Amino acid sequence: MDPVRVCLWTFAATALATWVLSLITREYSWTDRIWSLTPVAYVWVFAAASGWDARLVLMAVLVSLWGARLTFNFARKGGYAPGGEDYRWGILRRRMRPWQFQLFNLGFISLYQNLIIWLMTLPALTAYENPRPLGPWDWILAALFLAALAGETTADRQQWNFQQWKKAEKAAGRKPETGFVQTGLFHYSRHPNFFFEQAQWWLFYGFAIAASGTWLHATITGPLLLTLLFAGSTVFTESISRGRYPAYAQYQQRTSPIVPLPPCGHARPLEAG
Repeated sequence: MDPVRVCLWTFAATALATWVLSLITREYSWTDRIWSLTPVAYVWVFAAASGWDARLVLMAVLVSLWGARLTFNFARKGGYAPGGEDYRWGILRRRMRPWQFQLFNLGFISLYQNLIIWLMTLPALTAYENPRPLGPWDWILAALFLAALAGETTADRQQWNFQQWKKAEKAAGRKPETGFVQTGLFHYSRHPNFFFEQAQWWLFYGFAIAASGTWLHATITGPLLLTLLFAGSTVFTESISRGRYPAYAQYQQRTSPIVPLPPCGHARPLEAG
């Protein structure tokens, strides 16, 4: 089995399917819905093709844990339900002409994002091409990956608990004191989940280094493009938050955008319940 060919056909099929489904349903989050699933499939394809090489099995297990967390978090927010489209696509549709958005849907949402999903798993190709026994660096990388996974899980839980509290306040006829979470990990980073997500895929690239013994590979393209994607997403998301919440500008001034750091200034965050 040629794992690259299998993954290439999988990429083509998922990109086509997400585009066609977006046209049929008029919902544009189909790539979001498969984001936690296809990376798992890609890495297990390489693990199987290698004859179950220990490093690739370890990489596949770690990505499976990553996928389980993301699938659970996406599901509980209603992402897989009809109408579970990412709110940002609706805002973007209103800012673009219909034909412009459809080009964006094909070129960016369906093709480019699926390409990133494939590329960020390709450190598995380097490990596949350089089979060697597991070493200390593999276990260090695995431990750091699990720590980042725990950090992202914590950020998910804190964001979820805040949103549930905000819904309860509104249901009770009360206006929440704040519209966005500023406590817990969000006291140190405006997007701690973004930080830990990117950290996991840079650590995943580390397995390519451990396998080959060299620092730079073409497969660095995946985590690099993912980081650039998150940079653009952060700018767009925060532009929406500033428009919704006047206090968000102050939060931006005192809180690190991505990397968790001690806050600047003396302003204290509002507590949620």
